Amino acid sequence: MTTDNTRVDFWFDPSCPWAWMTSRWVDEVATHRDLDVHWHIMSLAILNENNDVPESYRAFFPRALRYARVVATAEALHGAETLKPLYDALGRRIHLDERATDIEAVVAESLAEAGLDASIADRALPDADGRFEFEAELRASHRSGIDLVGDDVGTPIIAVNGVAFFGPVISPAPRGEQALALWDGVVAAASYDGFFELKRSRTRDPIFS
Repeated sequence: MTTDNTRVDFWFDPSCPWAWMTSRWVDEVATHRDLDVHWHIMSLAILNENNDVPESYRAFFPRALRYARVVATAEALHGAETLKPLYDALGRRIHLDERATDIEAVVAESLAEAGLDASIADRALPDADGRFEFEAELRASHRSGIDLVGDDVGTPIIAVNGVAFFGPVISPAPRGEQALALWDGVVAAASYDGFFELKRSRTRDPIFS
């Protein structure tokens, strides 16, 4: 079991429904345990930019990158404390309201809800030469998570007191004692240095209710 004042680092791509589900689980655990959660941006588009993936999956990357860049811009301009409220605002619209393709409206509304300046939306756009102002910061945050677990993973990445792992991939997010039991089991398994993988085929889509 984890102890009080447990540091948790969570890397997310705002567009990933599985990362959103896991983040809600971490929120639930944090209501019962003394977790010090630090949120970080990562990008599935960056992770797979040189990988051979289906075109249907690659077509999703520009939208995902837009959302990730908005989060990275907010962090660069206003600090890490902006990440969680902005992620919450984006995630509700992208995943719960199923408005992922309504990109600019989702960005504008989410910035407003998080108390952030609307100009962040424009600062997060690439310039005429395709350069994103905070590309280095986004990639550094992404890499800080990937370096802990390796490239053959996805989002989310979680580190608990420095012990990192990909996932868990869950649906729906458990509540109460079930959430705590899963937390203790996952953290215990990950804490063994020789533990690498536990997997079964997904039999359901994300359940957001």
